[in-house]
Amino acid sequence: MEPVLLVVIFLVLAAEFVNGWTDAPNAIATVVSTRVMSRGTAVVMAVVFNIIGVFSGTAVAETIGKGIVDGTIVTPETIGAALIGIVIWGSVAARFGIPTSESHALVAGLAGAALATAGPRALLWSGWSKVFIGLALSSVAGFALAFLFAKTIRRAFASSMPSSAGKSFRRWQILSAAFMAFNHGSNDGQKFIGVFTLVLMMGKIIPTFHVPIWVVLSCALTMGIGTSVGGWKIIHEMGMKMVDLRPWQGFCAEAAAGGTIFFASRFGIPLSTTHTIITSMMGVAASRRFKHVRWDIAGKVVAAWIFTFPICGAIAYVTAYFAKLIMH
Repeated sequence: MEPVLLVVIFLVLAAEFVNGWTDAPNAIATVVSTRVMSRGTAVVMAVVFNIIGVFSGTAVAETIGKGIVDGTIVTPETIGAALIGIVIWGSVAARFGIPTSESHALVAGLAGAALATAGPRALLWSGWSKVFIGLALSSVAGFALAFLFAKTIRRAFASSMPSSAGKSFRRWQILSAAFMAFNHGSNDGQKFIGVFTLVLMMGKIIPTFHVPIWVVLSCALTMGIGTSVGGWKIIHEMGMKMVDLRPWQGFCAEAAAGGTIFFASRFGIPLSTTHTIITSMMGVAASRRFKHVRWDIAGKVVAAWIFTFPICGAIAYVTAYFAKLIMH
């Protein structure tokens, strides 16, 4: 195997580690902030169900690996340039407790690097159309479903909250957190599996795009190790400062976000699990009163989402451009 290929594979796993590290709060921020589970127990649960979720299918992996950039035009160096942006941006943002979307970082990086390598012809509409659908789902569906779900639950259990129903929702929230962790693996985990497989095909390690089981296992374990780090600053920012949720609200947020991601994964739609759970948490809090959301904190989160595309795209473009000069 060529040295360049080994470096790019290392970068794939590094980005997968950052994905697990910075996206751990997607599954456990609510269940930790409501004190239904301890931080340590929640992380173990997230690691296990993230890994199980990665093995649930390959539809998202195929979208990322075959539908975003033309693998016959771009090079392994192109993919490596995209991954460098993810590692840098995700690590810096996590240092300040800001949740970012590795999904958007990935597609932005792939776009920037591909444009530097071969221009617009390297981009494929088939996958980008699903990216835009995923952007709409994560931004709108999470908030709307959680808002409506919370309203419905509140009315249905109005006479028993927060006493008897509160105890039931503590148990249900454990299930919804596991469901969220599973779906994070089924969508976010698969994205880097798709990139890994694309790199193997470029290096002629495999003849066509098909996902080897050892690639799934490698990415699942790497993401699990990243998840075990915890991302505590992000958890504190999302689950304890931005909103103040009760167990029944945490259940609503996780169920709405998990359901949205489950739907997307079945149709190979890559979306931001970070966006989906955060907008769901906002929707649940806003279902009581909009002032229950710390909009100043939410504004910082939204700003990070907006800056992800240009920053990761620019890092990848510059890296790929100089790699092209050096290699050729």
